Amino acid sequence: MRCGDDRVTRTGPSPTTMALKRGLDIVGSALGLLLLLPVLAFIALIVKLGSPGPVFFRQERVGLGGHPFRIYKFRSMVPEAARFGTALTVRADPRITWVGAFLRRSKLDELPQLINVLAGDMSIVGPRPEVPEFMKFYTPDQRAIILSMRPGMTDYAAILFRDESSLLDQDCDPIVVYRREIMPVKFAYYERYSREIGILNDLRIILGTMLLLLAGRVPHRLGIEYQLGTLPLLRRSEARGNP
Repeated sequence: MRCGDDRVTRTGPSPTTMALKRGLDIVGSALGLLLLLPVLAFIALIVKLGSPGPVFFRQERVGLGGHPFRIYKFRSMVPEAARFGTALTVRADPRITWVGAFLRRSKLDELPQLINVLAGDMSIVGPRPEVPEFMKFYTPDQRAIILSMRPGMTDYAAILFRDESSLLDQDCDPIVVYRREIMPVKFAYYERYSREIGILNDLRIILGTMLLLLAGRVPHRLGIEYQLGTLPLLRRSEARGNP
């Protein structure tokens, strides 16, 4: 499936910038896979021992230019979870395994995407790749901007929505909430990143992501806004007494 043939008419980053960005992706993903090999092997073992099913979860996502690819993650849900719910993960989703809950909180389930980065399907920094069924909800102009970039493991929106599943509740339609309240904010940050593509900015976002995962916060001096508390759906979540 090819999700649209939208074309970007704006002036994008220079070929030199994109070549340097790809070089950072290759070096970073190769070193990451090499250095993290013992960690990856251990996670694979506990996933296999934690519940029956494959170690990896693979799912079709939309990549650069609308071309589909298979994203890799450590499996965090029961096998064939798609048969028992939507492509979105909601608060306290019963499909998540006990091992998967830890992997998702720590974002360790995302580490296999270094394979996607090395293969060229993804970048370390870029808009998070959408599933085809949600990509169609963006306008043609929005798709043109998103699909002009190689999708990434992290970006501004990934930092902002680090715990996205906690914003989606089974009491209301998660797809409606995602479309109306989360996707517009995500796109605003995707569009911002499209204007700020560069090696130094990528390094800043990578640093911000690492600090968020290790320390739980992003220093203001990095210039990466973390204003999730301004979103109406989070205020409603807090009003219900959920963190």
